[in-house]
Amino acid sequence: MAKKQYALRLDPKLYDALEKWSADEFRSVNSHIEFLLREAVYHAGRLKIEDSAEGAHNSDSPNKK
Repeated sequence: MAKKQYALRLDPKLYDALEKWSADEFRSVNSHIEFLLREAVYHAGRLKIEDSAEGAHNSDSPNKK
């Protein structure tokens, strides 16, 4: 399934923090935002492991099968 495209407006300071954090994790900013959102949605109980989209490749992700 193709990923949904969505325009996201962020505070410049937040974007700078995300940019540095994603570089530290060797991810693109987009991939890191998706990772963080996936983790938050999972921990909120709104995403089941089997509902997880491809792309959750991090070994510490709860979505890893």
